[in-house]
Amino acid sequence: MIAPAVLYVVAMIGLPFVIAILYSLSDITTGDPTLRIVGLRNFREILTDSIFLRSMKNTFYFAVISQVLVIVLSRVIATALMKEFRGKWLMRFLIMLPWTAPISLGTIGWLWMFDSIFSPFDWIFRTVGLLGKPDALMGPETNLYWLGVPWLAMLSVITVHVWRILPLATVIQLAGLSSIPKDLLEAAEVDGATPWRRTLEITIPLTMPIISIAFLFGLVFTFTDVTVVYVMTRGGPVHSTQVLSTWTFFKGIEGGDLAQGAAVSLFLFPVLAGIAALMLRMARKSEVV
Repeated sequence: MIAPAVLYVVAMIGLPFVIAILYSLSDITTGDPTLRIVGLRNFREILTDSIFLRSMKNTFYFAVISQVLVIVLSRVIATALMKEFRGKWLMRFLIMLPWTAPISLGTIGWLWMFDSIFSPFDWIFRTVGLLGKPDALMGPETNLYWLGVPWLAMLSVITVHVWRILPLATVIQLAGLSSIPKDLLEAAEVDGATPWRRTLEITIPLTMPIISIAFLFGLVFTFTDVTVVYVMTRGGPVHSTQVLSTWTFFKGIEGGDLAQGAAVSLFLFPVLAGIAALMLRMARKSEVV
């Protein structure tokens, strides 16, 4: 019965993985598809490439910061959605919208939001006096040039990615909060436990396995995502938002160097394999609980 699943894994994951290893050990390009083995030469060259090293640093920075924000914000939203109020179903629908929209379409929308001239954020900041005046808190310029300044470009990319992953994390957190027995919380309330103490000593410990799974799922999505960075900045300005997934694409597909593109992509493998192992361990722990 598991034969179709095994066949699927071999065809869709195993075969491309073996091809990537063979390519990484060769000098194959799109112009010369002959497979000549050159050993570890590609890996040695990559490790001396400053753009690759910067991409690796950006990848971890981008993934960890965005996922910490996703977990904190999703917990706040999920806690709010657990309460009874009018229009609750509409709020849940609106929160889920980013997840249902095509990621490229949503990212293009954000591209307009961060436009260097017509950004609505700049208009709001100018209106409230935070931008565009000599003594303004955010500077005398009339625009922030979100995608032209390195740290603002990284902030923009992280913002879009948080917007994208937040609905999934919120749904996972809602499932975790719904599984907590109400009589346990009511008993703690009768004993005089404050909301903060109930959160620290009951809610967070009981939902920790599912929080961990949401965090690890988000990390996998972030490490492997190409669309947000490619559409927003293409890794710029000056590779300040370049990550391993986009650098793999630029090297292997747009640059035509399939061997080095495959070698760059394989650096993600140990990280993703470790995350997958952690996810399986968390899932097993949840079953035991």
